[in-house]
Amino acid sequence: MNRTPDRPLSDDELHALVDRQGSPDTLAALRTRLANDPEGQARFTHWQHQRDTLHRLHAQVLAEAVPPALLQAIQHANAVRATSSQWWRFGGMAASVLLAFGAGWLANANWQELSALESTAPTLARARLEREFVRQAGLAHTVYAPEVRHPVEVTALEQAHLVQWLSKRLDKPLKVPDLTAQGFDLVGGRLLPGDAGARAQFMFENAAGQRVTLYLGAVEKAAAGVSSQETGFRFEPQAGIPSFYWVDQGFGYALAGQLPRESLMTLAQAVYHQL
Repeated sequence: MNRTPDRPLSDDELHALVDRQGSPDTLAALRTRLANDPEGQARFTHWQHQRDTLHRLHAQVLAEAVPPALLQAIQHANAVRATSSQWWRFGGMAASVLLAFGAGWLANANWQELSALESTAPTLARARLEREFVRQAGLAHTVYAPEVRHPVEVTALEQAHLVQWLSKRLDKPLKVPDLTAQGFDLVGGRLLPGDAGARAQFMFENAAGQRVTLYLGAVEKAAAGVSSQETGFRFEPQAGIPSFYWVDQGFGYALAGQLPRESLMTLAQAVYHQL
């Protein structure tokens, strides 16, 4: 007797395999059917690649601790659920009175919790935007600082053209800080992409061949309703690349380099006072 061919896997079944959602027996049966489904295999491979890419892209976010406000909200909801289950045992009029009181108390508590979350949401969003800005600055430094032949797009010999070009692309008048007093000369700069549009990178080098990069660009346009207010100097050893960064009127600056913290701070202060 001929065996009836297995039907192709549905999208839901493929998602279950990609996300490993289901009992071991169910997943094993799906894998058996997938072995006879070439089209499903292609989609499964593609979706699995997307999943892995997203995990790598947001690995830092996934590893972050849950914000305290959300933890408090969860604890509060669990406490309310446990209390409500006890109220139901009273029955009759007493239960009605208790539930009516509880509903009013819960509504008030939830409103207060919601207000607290709403008040902290812009702060959390702004911090995440700034952290992502510094991460991108560190990546740009890691990629271009070691370059020997092509560390920049436009060299210091064409500084006037470099500043004019990047100012136009970033829609903001830019200025290259002079760090010669600190022992660093301009190598040049380049245009880079960013979440909020174009970004720029200026590279400097000292006599010992040590390089630092100044990464700058708008940050407040990256998320609607999030205001990037002025911030003071903040130190961030992003991905092993020490950086000092600050935000001024929606524009972010990050100075990165493999220097001692005190030396990098001195350079960052010199940049800040000139810009």
